[in-house]
Amino acid sequence: MRTSLVFGLLNALVGLWSTWLLAPLLGSVTRLRIKAVVVSVLLVVGIAMADSMTSVFEEQLYNDEVVHAQQTPYQRIVVTRSHRGFSLFLNGNLQFSSVDEYRYHEALVHPAFQAARERAQVLILGGGDGLAAREALRYGDVQRVTLVDLDGAMTKLAVESSELHELNQGSLTSPKVRVINDDAMQWLTTTTEQFDVVIVDFPDPNNFSLGKLYTTRFYALLKAHLAPGAVAVVQSTSPLFARRSYWCIDATLRAAGFETQPYHVWVPSFGEWGYVLASIGPAPAIHPLPEQLRFLSDDTMPTLFQFPKDMDEVPAEVNRLNNQVLVHYYEEEWRRWN
Repeated sequence: MRTSLVFGLLNALVGLWSTWLLAPLLGSVTRLRIKAVVVSVLLVVGIAMADSMTSVFEEQLYNDEVVHAQQTPYQRIVVTRSHRGFSLFLNGNLQFSSVDEYRYHEALVHPAFQAARERAQVLILGGGDGLAAREALRYGDVQRVTLVDLDGAMTKLAVESSELHELNQGSLTSPKVRVINDDAMQWLTTTTEQFDVVIVDFPDPNNFSLGKLYTTRFYALLKAHLAPGAVAVVQSTSPLFARRSYWCIDATLRAAGFETQPYHVWVPSFGEWGYVLASIGPAPAIHPLPEQLRFLSDDTMPTLFQFPKDMDEVPAEVNRLNNQVLVHYYEEEWRRWN
């Protein structure tokens, strides 16, 4: 909002300046100058009150009470609360609801842990809310969880917010967890570490900055950091609402040299949601699930990998750094539902 007002102010000042530049052609310019000054003053006031104005508009944008709003260098973080629980939004997009996030995060984390040969070294890319880390820490053989999230404000909120800290069970303060605030792609180019399980929990590819994290280039970098027998999982948007986008991610992982196992789950807050398991060789389930999960069980796990006709595979191009076809797929498909 502040940026928009600043550009408006620049236009108003240019208009005011032009009354001197074009005075011989305009004739009487007094009224024009008064109007330009009034508009400029109003815009300056708007710039000064931009935070308050944003808060007022956000109250109207979200259905529930806004209890936290913060603009970081990377995104707008908003937390809302209702009688049901609380929800996290990034740039206006729902990331989770405390009511049903367990379905999303259990499905995100545990199939990969079932299939990985070892589970000592875990990498989480994204997931700054600490909820994926919470699920990873259920395993006693996990020695280290490295979480790489770009926005330090998000990981700080996950520690300092009493509600979020309770929900993630203090995962980011565990001595087993190392938090790194950095760009995931950049970080992968600088580290030589290898991991047994990799959880890729980025926001959906709704712009080119995020789309680069779903390209063959990114997946090739990721592949170089997988230990023998390692398994990665990628959250992959909805195979129902964004069907071609989902299968584009699967095709891109295969083009990068992975064997893939697509699967999906129903999350009430999101609808039907999809993930893709990725490994360098076959990755059968070899470990049992941990106890006390609220959603998954060894009996129901195989059903996640079955797709009905309206979500089954469709042809899709590979998403590369120089074409970003996934962003176009995503924008086109979600526009139909919004």
